[in-house]
Amino acid sequence: MHTQRAKYHLGQVVRHRKHPFRGVVFDVDPEFANTEEWYTAIPEDSRPSKEQPFYHLLAENDQSFYVAYVSEQNLVADYSGQPVEHPDIADLFGNFTDGSYELHFQMN
Repeated sequence: MHTQRAKYHLGQVVRHRKHPFRGVVFDVDPEFANTEEWYTAIPEDSRPSKEQPFYHLLAENDQSFYVAYVSEQNLVADYSGQPVEHPDIADLFGNFTDGSYELHFQMN
């Protein structure tokens, strides 16, 4: 059995390597767990491997707030020290400290 360890943690602020958005990690899949339709909509020359962690983000860019699903290879830690302004953050997270949000809930 192959085990994958996630590089980023719940509550951490990250940004996309190529596209101008950043977000807060609120869930992690150990490998791709979205639809095949979603996957094939990505241009083949930039399609990430399915065998890596994928992150659910409360994301923002200059125009909007949304939920993003991003492969680990396309993320980098955001060290700007700036909070993310997504309106749903308060539903899942507490205070923003040192580049991360505190979880509102206890993990198993």
